[in-house]
Amino acid sequence: MSNRPWQKSAYSPDASNCVYVSANPTGTVRLRESDTPDTILTATTDGLRHLIRTLKSTDRRSA
Repeated sequence: MSNRPWQKSAYSPDASNCVYVSANPTGTVRLRESDTPDTILTATTDGLRHLIRTLKSTDRRSA
């Protein structure tokens, strides 16, 4: 596993419920949650962008 540093998401204000992000030089992005740090999701930047857009549009429709 890479030793790339993890950065806490700006949208995770609570220290007990955080999302961390780490970029790889290969162009992929790794994500993990503070409560399960050994579970890591790896995505391409395009895939992550699509996921975020989908989640934002779903959130607006349910409001």
